[in-house]
Amino acid sequence: MNGFKKFLMQGNVIDLAVAVVIGAAFNSIVQSFVADLLTPLISAFGGLPDFSSLRVTVGRSNFMYGNFINAVVSFLLVAGVIYFLVVKPYTHLKERGAAKVESKTRDCPECLSEIPKPASRCAYCSAQVAPAG
Repeated sequence: MNGFKKFLMQGNVIDLAVAVVIGAAFNSIVQSFVADLLTPLISAFGGLPDFSSLRVTVGRSNFMYGNFINAVVSFLLVAGVIYFLVVKPYTHLKERGAAKVESKTRDCPECLSEIPKPASRCAYCSAQVAPAG
């Protein structure tokens, strides 16, 4: 029982639980954006916003391929929204933040170990190095 308690108190489990809850809440926002804003916009230009009535009848079986088309279109719209409104801005901010962080180390020309920029001698191979410029 003590191991289970330790497992539950790890940061990864808590982080994952928070991510699932936030993801579920964010899912409803994205679904609403797609269903209430994008789909009507597409139907204004393209016509039919709902393909669920499309089907093929073979014998007594109805193949509701329209529902499948709805699911594919919905998936593509959700994926596009996630990419353009979450992933792309996040990547841009992350790259901008990474560009500001300047490296405090450099490579030793002799052994290629990382040494501090102001160092005049390598701590690994004791080679004398030129001052960083």
